Amino acid sequence: MQAHEVKTRIPRAVKKVVGRGGKRGKTSGRGTKGQKARSNTHKRPQMRDTIKKLPKLRGEGVSRNQFKTEFTHSVIINIGILGIEFKAGERVTPKILLEKNLVEKRGNNMPLIKILGKGELDKKLDIRGCAVSESAKAAIEKLGGTVK
Repeated sequence: MQAHEVKTRIPRAVKKVVGRGGKRGKTSGRGTKGQKARSNTHKRPQMRDTIKKLPKLRGEGVSRNQFKTEFTHSVIINIGILGIEFKAGERVTPKILLEKNLVEKRGNNMPLIKILGKGELDKKLDIRGCAVSESAKAAIEKLGGTVK
């Protein structure tokens, strides 16, 4: 047995070759003239024209997610709202504010909360885990409340 006599177990599938003369004559099933009748040509997909008109996203291919500023802004609550929603001597924390629907979660994270001094407060409150403005702190401590 010689090397040229070795046969494969599975014969290769024969690919149809178009445009090489043979059985179909002249145009070999390509129609007459035009772009699709020529060799080494193809029609550009129609979607490509639309895509090429879109502006390029500039930059070095960096993911834009790292630049999101979704959690940087504080949720503002005025002491007037706290005076309405809470009883005297109650503790105010971000978790309690969330339970009373005064703040909403951003994604899965608790937002930063800042309490401002707008409005009237006539109750002693214990505030923890929230940023507090100077005027709000003065109003809370004036009534005997605490800020931590």
